[in-house]
Amino acid sequence: MLFRNSAERYATATVALHWLMLALLAAVYAMIELRELFPKDSDPRNTLKALHFMLGLSVLALVGLRLGLRSASGPAPAIVPTPGPWERRLAAVMHAALYALLIAMPLLGWLLLSAKGKPIPFFGLELPPLIAPRDSAVEWLEEVHEIGGTIGYWLIGLHAAAALFHHYVRHDNTLARMLPRRGGAPQPSR
Repeated sequence: MLFRNSAERYATATVALHWLMLALLAAVYAMIELRELFPKDSDPRNTLKALHFMLGLSVLALVGLRLGLRSASGPAPAIVPTPGPWERRLAAVMHAALYALLIAMPLLGWLLLSAKGKPIPFFGLELPPLIAPRDSAVEWLEEVHEIGGTIGYWLIGLHAAAALFHHYVRHDNTLARMLPRRGGAPQPSR
């Protein structure tokens, strides 16, 4: 059950990675929003920006692990009652969009730092630039990264709203499949 999905629940490792990535994403967004509270080039602002970069790159590292685990953990637990075809298609599109966000945003941030000729910090390491410094790319990359961040707010919010809708309105097991176990015992399906 640690790495394999059951008929009712996602694997424990999958559940843990899901919620860890949510916490990381919340921290990534918090760091970049909180930096606005401090003057430019101040130590607290620079620390928050560095944390934003490092946590964003952590998301990139974990999404690779998560995709590998997703393919190795077996079929997803069934949703009971079974959703209609349009709901399954919409869920597939939403998941694809979320994975695209989880990959594209850290890469865009890495490209942006590279284009600015700035170091790419990663918890005591300095990662290599992806491109040579290029002033002509900075504005475009900043704009795309910012738009992606706004899209991320919406995608994450819609994902959470859909899970709550399924749980409280549809009364299916969509959310329960991804919740951590309580007391080590399996939770009954609805």
